[in-house]
Amino acid sequence: MTIEKFLKNPQFLPEVFETMRDGLMVVDNEGYVQLFNRAAEEITGYKKEDVIGKKCNLFDCDTCVVLDESGSQRDSQLVEFGAVYNKECTIRSGDGRSVRLLKNAVVVRDNNGDIIGTVESMTDITSFYKKEMELQDIKQELRQEYWFMGLLGKSPQMQRLYEHIRNASQSEAPVLISGESGSGKNLVASALHKLSRRKDGPFIQMNCASLNEQLLESELFGHKKGAFTGAVNDRVGRFEASNKGTIFLDEIGDMPMTMQVKLLRVLEEKVVERVGDHEPIPVDIRLVSASNKDLNYLMHSGKLREDLLYRINSIVIKAPPLRERREDIPLIAFHYLKKISAVNNKEIRSISPPAMEMFINFPWPGNVRRLINALEHSAVTCKGETIEVSDLPEYLVNEKIPAHSKFRPEDGGSSDRERISAALSQCKGNKTLAAKQLGISRVTLWKKIKAMGIE
Repeated sequence: MTIEKFLKNPQFLPEVFETMRDGLMVVDNEGYVQLFNRAAEEITGYKKEDVIGKKCNLFDCDTCVVLDESGSQRDSQLVEFGAVYNKECTIRSGDGRSVRLLKNAVVVRDNNGDIIGTVESMTDITSFYKKEMELQDIKQELRQEYWFMGLLGKSPQMQRLYEHIRNASQSEAPVLISGESGSGKNLVASALHKLSRRKDGPFIQMNCASLNEQLLESELFGHKKGAFTGAVNDRVGRFEASNKGTIFLDEIGDMPMTMQVKLLRVLEEKVVERVGDHEPIPVDIRLVSASNKDLNYLMHSGKLREDLLYRINSIVIKAPPLRERREDIPLIAFHYLKKISAVNNKEIRSISPPAMEMFINFPWPGNVRRLINALEHSAVTCKGETIEVSDLPEYLVNEKIPAHSKFRPEDGGSSDRERISAALSQCKGNKTLAAKQLGISRVTLWKKIKAMGIE
């Protein structure tokens, strides 16, 4: 049989419908189901013999897109355009479950253009929907207790930071945010803007270390057409773009000296001049700057103008490093682990106590940014629902455990034998990892295993 003859075979369409992975349903003009494929059975939990010839309202859909008893469409989009695409809805399955669907529907017309029914496809997105709801619930819970304008933490250091942000947001004075790389200085700047009277204005960011001097000047002040090679059009600078709002200059300590002079003029005179032009342009901005370097040291070494430093640090806010707020680490770790698990389509629900202890004890150069990196590594390595010590990055495991670790063998409580056995079990028999977890050398662990007869 040729393909042409196969396509003309009356059984062609029903056979195609049955092989489709998406559910397919055809409903006539009065709302009676006329076709129901195998995938639709699996998705809805209804057998076709229980559905065909019945009203489609038996699915109890919360956003019905087919025809009602009078023959008119319930969905305005279906009426106007003859189709509905990617519409989410919930139905009641044959066994009573709620099933979340992504639906598409098109009307079917006869030769006279009259509507005779609808064809509807359905895709089960229940699992994705549940994950999204879980993330939303977690996010809402965190917002209520530990979340402040994008910043996460309940420690005294973070509570002080929140208070400083609230106070500084009520002022128009320039703010300098100090803190190590990855400590969330950009989030602090964003929070300052959102809480300020300029919140309805623009929030423009610029990293002063990311461009050379010429490009940085063009980015900040703009340029006129023909000002330099490649300037084919007039360009609005970031100072102009942030008018009536806030401009955030990150890594301001890396700004070239010549640019520091021009920045000082903007702050003092509230005007900018585009590159290649001498027309002053008034700007109404609030400056928030940040640096992970010691600006006083840069000033004394001649790399930062003294008058500029005193102009930008009217209010100083310090973003605390992660090692100074260790009690926030579990909260932050679980928050990002949920996101990472969802992105990687994994069901990682917890972090074992020994692994969490290593997270808490690690000094975290790179701060939250590096913690997220370690969680991503651990999520990829993890084979079950719990991240174990063996799943952690090597650099984290090999870091010397501080003296305050809760998992030292000399601690009171359970016996050395129980503690060592538990550590070996957690580390899946790896003596090097178990020794690190226990805070002893591998030789000491080996001697204890031999003396105690631990298998």
